Amino acid sequence: MKELKDGIRAHVRLDWTGRVHKRFRGTDADKRYATEVEVLKVLEERGCPYVPRLLEEYPEELYFVSSNCGQPANTISKDRADGLFADLERDYGIRHLDPEARNITYDAHAGRFCIIDFELAEILPRPAQNA
Repeated sequence: MKELKDGIRAHVRLDWTGRVHKRFRGTDADKRYATEVEVLKVLEERGCPYVPRLLEEYPEELYFVSSNCGQPANTISKDRADGLFADLERDYGIRHLDPEARNITYDAHAGRFCIIDFELAEILPRPAQNA
């Protein structure tokens, strides 16, 4: 597997099929894991097309597998990133609590920017137009 991130809060790897494996560690790992899993499930239920899909979950290990959303979008402007996070909140009722460009990827297959890393996020009521 290819290492994507090996930090104090998470170990993230990419397998040979392109799936993302994320294991939580460090402070509040259990809470961050639960938040990200719950947010990904809500986003799938609400039909958001530009976030990872949860494929497997292992709560006892604080570990899950998700779909891949492309490569880091290192050159995205702050204004464009801010707009993506605002769209996510307005259209899908998820407030990303770490709205930084490092949490934006570009998926060449989908031809669009995506948002990742929902361990710090808040689920808001479902927007009326998406009910």
